[in-house]
Amino acid sequence: MISVNEAFSILNQITFFLKEKEVFLLESRNHILAENLYSPINMPPFRQSNMDGFALCLHDALEYEIIGEVKAGDENQPELQPGQAVKIFTGAAVPDSAQAVIQIEKVAVIGNQLQLEEQIAAQTNVRPLGSQIKQDDEVLTKGTFLNAAAIGFLAGLGFTKVKVYQKPTLAIVVTGNELVQPGQPLPNGKVYESNAVMLQTALYSTHYNEVKRYEVNDDFEGTKTILEKALDENDVVMVSGGISVGDYDFVSKALESLQVETLFYKVNQKPGKPLLVGKKDRKLIFALPGNPAASLTCFYVYVLPTLQRLSGMTVFYESKNTSLLAHDYNVNNSRDQFLKAVVTEEEVTILPYQDSSMLNSFAIANALVYLPNGNYQKLKGDKVVFYPV
Repeated sequence: MISVNEAFSILNQITFFLKEKEVFLLESRNHILAENLYSPINMPPFRQSNMDGFALCLHDALEYEIIGEVKAGDENQPELQPGQAVKIFTGAAVPDSAQAVIQIEKVAVIGNQLQLEEQIAAQTNVRPLGSQIKQDDEVLTKGTFLNAAAIGFLAGLGFTKVKVYQKPTLAIVVTGNELVQPGQPLPNGKVYESNAVMLQTALYSTHYNEVKRYEVNDDFEGTKTILEKALDENDVVMVSGGISVGDYDFVSKALESLQVETLFYKVNQKPGKPLLVGKKDRKLIFALPGNPAASLTCFYVYVLPTLQRLSGMTVFYESKNTSLLAHDYNVNNSRDQFLKAVVTEEEVTILPYQDSSMLNSFAIANALVYLPNGNYQKLKGDKVVFYPV
């Protein structure tokens, strides 16, 4: 059995071979950019009005003659003489002969005559050409997460395709004779299967939407066949259950027979001790504990950061997030603990119902508080490390 930090160290040493692909802009959402991008245009590509109002060719008086209007999208460039103005709308191109835009609330209009309340400085309410970004300037760097704003920014610069890091293909293998699908009658001795849909939901919520699912009973040959198929078809395989040392836990034996290299098995933590991480060629396998809370804890602490690294992100297994404890808490455990908790802007509260089989407190948690093993007390206001979930 290894420590949590030793498990982190082993995972950090894995070398990943990232795959790239060129995709249309909308398809790049929630991916990591695989190239540096440079602007093909100035943004804005012309001097742009920041207001609805009037574009002015400045002179010393407060009266101006209105000679026309410019709407957003108009290509015409009226030539203004000093003392002349055109009505203009937000986003429209400011004529080269105008030096400022005055907002409509600060003028009086009588016929084609415009009366200002006071003089206005040059460049007021005018967005200069290239004020957001200039042509050939760097837009986004390799490694950027492409969220809605990033994609909107790229679309506004005329991009239609970008190179991104390809996400790993994923599988969930569910083991257990005792499992029944929700919606079916529940015979005595059976339980409803929940780990697969739980892990799928966790993957979907973290932007991993392509997930295959396999099921197998507690049988050595069947387990071996399904695991071989899952490893052949996917980059990362998550196994739910069957990894302990019971007579009907066949996952470890099946992986050994498939020549999967065990990177580590069993971590000195609670919950989630019977975690196995293995590797075969460029494929990774996470054999997760069968207890639901233990399985989900291992997903957030070990699996998700690995998937993010495989997707081109720079992440760290050891959390840097800290908060102040909202109450006293006694630690008396020979294993490191990941405790379900709720974090607010001010503090973190450790929840009740911490058993590895219980999801009721996990359902309202947004963090896992990490407490090293030992016999000690954490006091209200003490700083503690947490993992967001």
